[in-house]
Amino acid sequence: MDIDGLKELVPHYVAVMLLVVIILTAVQAVVGEIGLLIEVAIILVVVFAYRVIVMRLGVAPSGWQ
Repeated sequence: MDIDGLKELVPHYVAVMLLVVIILTAVQAVVGEIGLLIEVAIILVVVFAYRVIVMRLGVAPSGWQ
């Protein structure tokens, strides 16, 4: 098991989880209650957008390249 690789990924996964929680909370505050499918769609958009943005900024972990 690659412990160093996992240590490099932890901050990114924490950031993605925080972004998902913050964005879902903001959407629910503005729009109100949303359906499960919309929540899943928002989560997928955040996850994939985060990876693309981090890779374009050049701060992606080596495991993602």
